[in-house]
Amino acid sequence: MPDFAEPLARLIVEFKRLPGIGQKSAQRIAFHVLRAAREDAEHLAQAILDVKDKLGLCRVCNNISEEDLCQFCRDPHRDPRVVCVVEEPPNIVGIETTRQFEGRYHVLHGALSPLRGLGPESLRIKGLVERIGEGEIQEVIVATNPTVEGEATAVYLARLLKPLGVKVSRIAMGIPVGSDLEFADEVTISKAMEGRREM
Repeated sequence: MPDFAEPLARLIVEFKRLPGIGQKSAQRIAFHVLRAAREDAEHLAQAILDVKDKLGLCRVCNNISEEDLCQFCRDPHRDPRVVCVVEEPPNIVGIETTRQFEGRYHVLHGALSPLRGLGPESLRIKGLVERIGEGEIQEVIVATNPTVEGEATAVYLARLLKPLGVKVSRIAMGIPVGSDLEFADEVTISKAMEGRREM
């Protein structure tokens, strides 16, 4: 690594710690901050501090929130009988962009991964079971990622929640719209066949 002045080198190191940022990107961002007006750097620094100081987790669903309840749990127009379970808060954004889901959410903050030491006690499953125990929830849609860990989590949740008297469904997976079958792998095609529906 070239020799940079210590404050700049330290900034590059910090940017490199961010996911998806390598050495070159870290240097570009650091030099951008260096060239920017002091006021812009202060706005960036304050935004970072605000995220740490002003955000927490919703006490009901574990989504990121500025208040005790997140925007979805506060919204009286959302159907409290249907809950979509996701691994992480950013997963909600993808579901919300469809404008198809009108229920509420539950965020696990991870997926089962025995190799990384993440068992059921590492996830926020207890709160979901308690919510179901209150009697209002009728359906749980499991929208964990289509990975080995996400599938294991979905199977675990289905086995845990079905005896509680709620309908447990899994989001469909398969061939993305606009793609070619010849480029899809066998697991994707298999999931697409499993998730087929009558026309």
